Amino acid sequence: IRLNLRDHGETEHLNRDLFHSCRLAEVVGAVRSLQRKHPRHELTFVGFSLGGNFALRLGAHARSEDLDLARIVAVCPVIDPAHALSRLDSGSLLYRHYFIGKWRRSLLRKSATWPRRYDFSAMLQMSSLTRMTDHFVRRYTPYPSLHHYLKSYTIGGDTLRGLDVDTWLIAAADDPILPVEDVGRLPTLRQLRITRTRYGGHCGYCEGRPGPSWLELSIGRMLSGR
Repeated sequence: IRLNLRDHGETEHLNRDLFHSCRLAEVVGAVRSLQRKHPRHELTFVGFSLGGNFALRLGAHARSEDLDLARIVAVCPVIDPAHALSRLDSGSLLYRHYFIGKWRRSLLRKSATWPRRYDFSAMLQMSSLTRMTDHFVRRYTPYPSLHHYLKSYTIGGDTLRGLDVDTWLIAAADDPILPVEDVGRLPTLRQLRITRTRYGGHCGYCEGRPGPSWLELSIGRMLSGR
């Protein structure tokens, strides 16, 4: 089952309010619903990038939210959102243009569906993800500043102390967006296994040949119990 976060996968018409990265309760609710509908099935949550960040926070709240998760896989997860945002705005134009373009298209779909509620004209003129996010946070979220917002979904300090789900975190040393050094700052936890690869980019792990990658094969073996 693929879980689209709010406003992802062209779902802007399904919810009046906007997505932001602190909406963990919605993911908890979705997993709880799956658990009720499929009580005899083992649930494993696999998340990439920001989805990996949600996966780690989900695991940390699994016990308190009464979620029965067998495993979690977080691939190139966002650990420190401030570092990721800084890299996106100061690094490769390719990534910056990709993420800005994707966000703009989502905003346009949202405003077309809810024209009396949203006017994103100012944001659509911005060419910096930091400026866009700062404007978005102040106008459309309950957080008073960009700093407060980013800290609210940072994986640091005691965030993962409640993790009691077997968790596999995979990160690449050559990730151009997410510093692998952030992973090294995570606490040592019995339930957390970390694999750092030399190559892989940002959720890439392409091997230059047809067929599934090492990453796909490894996750597939884990899910099948091999």
